[in-house]
Amino acid sequence: MQKRHMTNTELNLDEINFIIDHALNEDVKNGDITTNTLIPGDKEVKAYMMAKADGVVAGLAVAERIFKKLNSEINFKALVNEGDRVTSQTRIVEIEGSYRAILTGERLALNFLQRMSGIATKTSEFVDAVKEYKTEILDTRKTVPGLRTLDKYSVKMGGGTNHRIGLYDMVMIKDNHIEVAGSITEAVKQIRANVASEIKIEVETKNLDEVKEALEAGADIIMLDNMNNEQMTEAVKLIDGKAMVEASGSINMERVKEVAATGVDYISVGGLTHSVTALDIGMYIEV
Repeated sequence: MQKRHMTNTELNLDEINFIIDHALNEDVKNGDITTNTLIPGDKEVKAYMMAKADGVVAGLAVAERIFKKLNSEINFKALVNEGDRVTSQTRIVEIEGSYRAILTGERLALNFLQRMSGIATKTSEFVDAVKEYKTEILDTRKTVPGLRTLDKYSVKMGGGTNHRIGLYDMVMIKDNHIEVAGSITEAVKQIRANVASEIKIEVETKNLDEVKEALEAGADIIMLDNMNNEQMTEAVKLIDGKAMVEASGSINMERVKEVAATGVDYISVGGLTHSVTALDIGMYIEV
């Protein structure tokens, strides 16, 4: 069976603006009291952002948008590209313009840039760990509410693949759905009869009997939920390319390579977005 890639997300300018406007209202509202009191309105300055740890950069476009919303004349020059790997002490951005706007936007721009780069960095570590296998690393819906587009974009910048964006673009049949429908077979049957043919159907399974039933029911993707490596190896043999196979549940860096070795097509990792360690990035004024 030809490999099917999951849904992908891109940064949308309207959505970025919505997120940034909300963040600016939360942080700045009608003005930065300290900066506006101490810094003359016409004073300009040069600044730069620097990575203080090794990692993968994501979120440059968001950071630029923040500064330019505060002052459209800001000159924001990215020195690296989205998705680039950088080492500690690498300058990633140079900024020139209104001192007030640069100071006011500093924390907010860093908040987004650090979080997004942290996600990209973690994702790249998982991707690197399974690079000798066909397996792709997937994200999940375990994202910060309101920031899913940015979280999932950051996963892509780290070399990962986006799973479904939300509940609306892909079918995921889980335990509670199966209980209501009566069986995996009946759940898939009802879905097939009521959704567009291009929408993929994934079924969560806990054992080999459920894998067999999902396969016979015609699932496009079969999730192996919290199975051990031996069970997953057997499941992959059983499915034999008739559906895509996703491993899920308690996948960490120590285990991800051996899970990939079972032959699964995808490994989903909730920790990419629900337990983010921000990449250490600082901003410095040039004097």
